[in-house]
Amino acid sequence: MKIGIIIETNEPEKAWNAVRFANTSLERQHSVKIFLMSAGVEIESITHPKYNAKEQIDTFVKNGGAVFACGTCIKSRNQSETDVCPISTMDDCLDVVEWADKVVTF
Repeated sequence: MKIGIIIETNEPEKAWNAVRFANTSLERQHSVKIFLMSAGVEIESITHPKYNAKEQIDTFVKNGGAVFACGTCIKSRNQSETDVCPISTMDDCLDVVEWADKVVTF
């Protein structure tokens, strides 16, 4: 199955669970794409002692998961593009939704 995941939060536990879900999906041989928008583009700075979303997203990328990040959201936070958060557009978000068999939003 092709699973699209949209993450819009920087709340540690929610972001952590979103990427744990993505990693579990990869482990079960699904194709997974994540689109980060709004506060979700802050995912690399979420390093809560119990809910380390950065660790989860790094594992996701290492295991072949695809990540896209809203460029407008990145720029509005004075952040820069990274390997984990590449600048993407709403067209890319729509592409993920059209590609996916199922879309989950956190």
